[in-house]
Amino acid sequence: MYAVIRAGGKQYRVAPGDVIRVEKTGTDGATVEFGDVLAVSAAEGEIARPQSEARVLGEVMEEGRADKILVFHYKRKKQYKKLRGHRQPFTAVRITEIAFDGQKFTAPELPKKEVKATKAKPAAEAGEAAEAKSPAKKKAAKKSVAKKAAPKKKK
Repeated sequence: MYAVIRAGGKQYRVAPGDVIRVEKTGTDGATVEFGDVLAVSAAEGEIARPQSEARVLGEVMEEGRADKILVFHYKRKKQYKKLRGHRQPFTAVRITEIAFDGQKFTAPELPKKEVKATKAKPAAEAGEAAEAKSPAKKKAAKKSVAKKAAPKKKK
């Protein structure tokens, strides 16, 4: 099952579970509905133009800005040069559901990210670590590990 949608003046072919980058919309974690569905494919080889209500739902994954594009204007023999940069903002949307003609096709749920807990050091070890980082002890440690000169080659 896939659908062709229009978003931000561009057309996208999407299926449940796909992640697409569209023009900036919404906020992080929000749900986005694409109402402008141009075509829907219910079975292999069948494409239908939705006469009834077709709906594509997505979940905002992240927002960001694309790579920089350099815009360089130049006129020869006129000493005219202008350089500008541009970074287009985007929203990454994961397609979660396509609903058409009473049928619903949903994407499998993503596993939730687990936050790793940092291990707490005992107070005795934390005190030793702070003492070892003092400048005087660092210099003493560097002096004890002095480099040896390489042996001379015999001719």
